[in-house]
Amino acid sequence: MRSVLGVVNRVLLGVVGLVLLALGGSVLAIGLGAPAPSWWLHDGRHDVLLDQAERTRWRSEGWWWPVVIAVLAVLVLLALWWLVAALRRRRPAEVFLDTGDGEGAMVRGRALEDALVEEAGLLEGVQKARARLTGRRDAPAARVRLLLEPDVDPGTALDALTAGALTHARESAGVAALPSEVRLRAVKHGAERVS
Repeated sequence: MRSVLGVVNRVLLGVVGLVLLALGGSVLAIGLGAPAPSWWLHDGRHDVLLDQAERTRWRSEGWWWPVVIAVLAVLVLLALWWLVAALRRRRPAEVFLDTGDGEGAMVRGRALEDALVEEAGLLEGVQKARARLTGRRDAPAARVRLLLEPDVDPGTALDALTAGALTHARESAGVAALPSEVRLRAVKHGAERVS
């Protein structure tokens, strides 16, 4: 789902950017003396964006300014929401550990990731391991990728990872569950020439 949102975000940013670039470039070109196209809203470089009649046309209507302000406020709120969503961290910087004494402690998310990678990398048949924490600091989740040797059974490697590294990470974090997404891939060796 996040990849779809990422694609939609990029497409939407691209479309908005192209529209703003086209409009801004057109205004700049006309302002510098280029002839205005027939579809252009104004007559030339000395024409104002809103003349006196356009600015005062709806002044006597009681609904006009509240509607304009409401639409602009909604646009600003949507832009702020979009900015916050784009800047939000996708991984927790810290994970809350329940120490059992009612106090709790915080551990860096990277430290838990590194421990998970180190233990998963020691499993038999695992050539390389990568891990990333997601979720919230009080309810972490894990994404693990394992690069397996060609002769390793994926089911066995998954069982070993679940019983070992993932269980230890869940117990260390003191959480009831550590939802995990595990991706397994086998090493592909190139063909060798035999003489």
